[in-house]
Amino acid sequence: MFVKILKSKLHHARVTETKLHYPGSIAIDSALMEAVGILPYESVLMADLNNGNRLETYVVPAEAGSRQIVVLGAAARLIKPKDIVIILSFGFLTPEEAKEFKPKIVVLDENNNITK
Repeated sequence: MFVKILKSKLHHARVTETKLHYPGSIAIDSALMEAVGILPYESVLMADLNNGNRLETYVVPAEAGSRQIVVLGAAARLIKPKDIVIILSFGFLTPEEAKEFKPKIVVLDENNNITK
């Protein structure tokens, strides 16, 4: 049996832009993706602290160092620029693996710089 475990988290990311007419996903600065181990096209859950909306989508890389968090497609109706979001990814582990596993978590400031 496998259990679903938090793999990585970008905490307090600020949405820099939204683009409604796009096939759908979220673009994240590839340096931030690397910091927490999120892969291109990986599924993520986003939770918007401004309005409580939660949605699942996939990640496409944005330019490294750009600090961009761009909500693309239909999700742009639920999440707006300047909203603060939590971006979570999960993995499936055996219970034995889960006991030893530590997720990669970073906290971001208002400019999407890593603070810890």
